Parts: sequence; C-alpha cells; structure tokens
Amino acid sequence: MAFQTFELENWQSDYEQTVRFNLADSTVDPVTVTDLIEGGQDVERIMSLPLYYPEVNGERALRGLVAGLYDGIGSDDVLVTVGASEANAAIVDALCRPGDRVVVMEPGYRQVWGLALNRGCEVVAFELDAERGWAPDLEQLRRVATPGTRLIYVCNPNNPTGYILTEEEMAEIVGIAEDCGAWLVADEVYRGSERLTDRETPSFVGMTDRVIGVGSLSKSYGLSGLRIGWAVCRHPELAHLWRRHEYFAIATGRLDNHLAECALRASTRERLFERNRTCVRRGYELFSSWLEGQDGRLTALAPMASALAFVRYECDLPSVEVGDLFRRKASVLVAPGVFFGREGWFRINIGMDTGYLSQALDALSPVVAELR
Repeated sequence: MAFQTFELENWQSDYEQTVRFNLADSTVDPVTVTDLIEGGQDVERIMSLPLYYPEVNGERALRGLVAGLYDGIGSDDVLVTVGASEANAAIVDALCRPGDRVVVMEPGYRQVWGLALNRGCEVVAFELDAERGWAPDLEQLRRVATPGTRLIYVCNPNNPTGYILTEEEMAEIVGIAEDCGAWLVADEVYRGSERLTDRETPSFVGMTDRVIGVGSLSKSYGLSGLRIGWAVCRHPELAHLWRRHEYFAIATGRLDNHLAECALRASTRERLFERNRTCVRRGYELFSSWLEGQDGRLTALAPMASALAFVRYECDLPSVEVGDLFRRKASVLVAPGVFFGREGWFRINIGMDTGYLSQALDALSPVVAELR
C-alpha cells in the first residue's frame, strides 16, 4: 500500500519559508510570551521552573483547566498531547484497524483522512454543501455511515470553510453515530474564534458516550508554538490513547504545560479569545473589501468562525497550479483546495496582522487578474 503523504503540510513545509507572505497557515497573528503571562509572579515561576519531565499525560493543574472547559469531565478524562495532531494520530491508531470504515467531513482538514488511509481503512466522505451555505448533507452521512462504521470525524467550527454546525445538526450527527455504532471524533480547535457572536461554539463532548473531543491552543488562542493539544473522553478508551502517547512523544514540554496553564486561566482565556475574534473580524472586513474588487474572479462564503476564508476561483486551472502561480508571481502562499477535498478552491488566512494581510492581498491582485 502506497503511503499517503499529508499534502497540505507537505506544501507548507516546502514553501512557507520561501515566500514573503504566508497565508497558507490557519491561526491568528501569534501571541508573544509577554502578551501571555500576567505580572511578576508568572515570570518568577517560569524562571525557577525545573526543566524536568512533566506528568506524562499532562500536568494535573493543566488537565484540570482543560476539564473545566467541558461538562461532566474530570482531570483524569484528559490527555495532554503534542498539539491536536498527536491526539488525532493516537485516536486513529487506537480505534482503527485495516478494513474499518471511517467517515470524514469534507471539505476538511485531511489529517484523519490520511492517517486512516495509511492504516488501511476504507475512507468515505460526507459533504458540506456550498450551495446551502456549507450546511452538512446529513442524508449523505446517514447513507455512508453504514452499520459497523468505526469512526466519524467532524471539525466544528470547520476548517477550511469556517462553518459552525447548528445544535440540531450536531444532535443528528450524534444520532447517526449511535445508530451505526461509530466513535465520533470531534475536532474542536476553532472553538473561540467565532466571527458573528461572542458565544463559544458548543462541544460534542457529553452528547454521547462514544465521543472523543480534540482541542488545542494553536488556533483560537494564537499559541501554535506551544504545541499543546488534548483529547477528552469519559471512557476507558482514553488509556489506549495514553499508551500511544508514550510511544509517540512520551510527554509534552514542562515549560509548555506551564504556559498553557497561564493561557487557560479564565481571565487570560477570555482575553485571548477577545483578541482572536478581533483579528478574525478585522481581517474579514479587509478581505471582503478586497474580494469585491476582483471583478468576480473570486467568490467566498463568509466564514462563521476561524481566521480562514475558502475561496472559489473562476478558471479551469487545478488548485495546486493556482497556488503555484500565487507563490511564484506574488510571493504569497495559500493552501490549494484539493488538499481539503475540493478542486477549484483555495484557503487563505485572514487573521494575521492587518498591515501584513493588506500587503499580501495587494500583491495577489495582479496575479488574480491573470486567471483565465
């Protein structure tokens, strides 16, 4: 079986250091350590912290703060991982066997898709429908989630579209998972990046017994450099993820654990989310104004959340070729839509510093005008 490369990450690894403007990433303008910590007590603790291993499953204080983000979850129901990416990898390794059916949301971040293919699983998709504002085709989900389906993966809010499932849609997805006996894996790393409201997107955790919630500090917190994520599960299955974690990483960094504690304190978390939403809202205003000036060559549905816009272009070129044109002629890196399961689209980051974003969009305009 041929190895399935993680095409999006491969694209970014190859090119993100070679362009003037990297808009292929998916987080907001990053937070500095100075912005994160609050006062002398934090500084003193950081400077006196022994750089030994932390608790292998995450420092208890950090796990307690993560648990507090969910209803009915305790610190022993949390595994701290190296970003959400390690959590997803451990989940697929623990739950899936060759030949298992795995259902994924598309367009979507294709990590679980690729991990499951490399595991020898049968991977099928259910679609978010652009003609209905990216609402999910739940009838299709019901058709493809056949009895015995092992895992259903959703990303909510969604990457790359920014769509937020309604509570009715969430309940129906839970019902479908229960009907077919599947585990529901809910990648919720964009909770807290809502553009149209200050209400945090509800979690799937607690809606059914066979659900694993995945979170991270990378997206809505602007702390991708910490590489702190987590898996949450009220089930003995969490121990199986922990056993994989001991192989994959042994532990996360102790300093990272401490800085993550700082981020998840209620006052800091609220401040970081406010900052994130400001970045998202300002960025979308700038982007939408620019989009109107592109003479109809580009269209995009307004994202409900995330620092992302998923953009449709009006020409016959494959999205990798469009991305390559932008990279070579404008020194702007975007993410081709085919890497999310959609040809004819590209994903662009709108959450960076507005000066940086404005210069990048200005550089793109003459290249967009050449698309035929």
